[in-house]
Amino acid sequence: MSHAMDRFVAVIPAGGVGSRLWPLSRAASPKFLHDVMGNGSSLLADTWDRLVALCAPERILVVTGAAHGEAVREQLPELLDKNVVLESEGRDSTAAIGLAAAILERRMPGAIIGSFAADHLIGNLSRFRSAVREAVRAADAGMIATIGIQPIEPSTAFGYIRAGAPLEIKGAPSARSVEAFVEKPAASTARRYLASGEYLWNAGMFIARAERLLEELAENRPELAAGINEIADAWDTDAREEVVARVWPTLEKIAIDYTVAEPAAAKGALAVIPGFFQWDDVGDFASVSRLRQIEQAAAGESPHLVVMGDEERVIGHEATGLVLSKTDRVIAVAGIQDVVIVDTDDAILVTTRQKAQQVKQLVGKLKESPHPEVL
Repeated sequence: MSHAMDRFVAVIPAGGVGSRLWPLSRAASPKFLHDVMGNGSSLLADTWDRLVALCAPERILVVTGAAHGEAVREQLPELLDKNVVLESEGRDSTAAIGLAAAILERRMPGAIIGSFAADHLIGNLSRFRSAVREAVRAADAGMIATIGIQPIEPSTAFGYIRAGAPLEIKGAPSARSVEAFVEKPAASTARRYLASGEYLWNAGMFIARAERLLEELAENRPELAAGINEIADAWDTDAREEVVARVWPTLEKIAIDYTVAEPAAAKGALAVIPGFFQWDDVGDFASVSRLRQIEQAAAGESPHLVVMGDEERVIGHEATGLVLSKTDRVIAVAGIQDVVIVDTDDAILVTTRQKAQQVKQLVGKLKESPHPEVL
């Protein structure tokens, strides 16, 4: 195990806008740069802290947009400059993770990479680290590995993984085969999945030997793999700028679930490690509100209006939910349950926990409105 962990490199894809968390999250300042939970640390910094317990800082690589490079470096002072991979434009997770794997395989042949999103919330860190170590061992045995989260409710916000038989991999006693990936289900289907005990939430964590991941990609998307390898060949040379400018915009924009994970599962080459730890992708303000309500219950408090910001400027009466304040305005809320209010300098969002998913559609309307500058 120690030998496998010595070759483990963590990759943090830090992309996306997080449109369901507008107006807090914006194109110029996406959600991973924010202290979304009000704990004094950004989601990106939290991700770094839990990974640095598994590998040294020099073995953590961040893939992010060129516009966010400075902010990422500022938040992660231990991150080496050579380990910052800047994208001129987003090409989805296959290009991001594939390029990281290709660069690392050239720098460190035999590397085992683990991809962990920059904007997820994870608790029970000892269990998280244990699951990662099992996944690394499964990857060292030649599998593509993922960590699936033991569901605690019939959520319709997450994709699911159907786990199969135990794989009996030395050092990975929890590893099971993957029978299928399932997109976000309807509520009735999610309840059936939870009752069956056979399904796990898909947390988008993938661990594999870099060369193994690239082989799988080349088999399923040869043109995409060829482009990634061409960039990686030039990455640590003077030709990087020219090659990236020419090749990167041509790469297919597609998620790694479709190019690597699902094809590997179809031929029995994907292992899943069940994760018994708190996990949430903090995808919308309903997630933030729900997580804060869990904190209230754990503290023995009855549901009340949670305020993130200046509590003295928010007055609630017979109201529950979440108020996130970034201004000096006084906000008064009366008689509304599960409200969500986000107050920023140039935009205010008012919705409910039940309708928080609709913020994405609202952002779409704002793009066509006379005020796209607020995005």
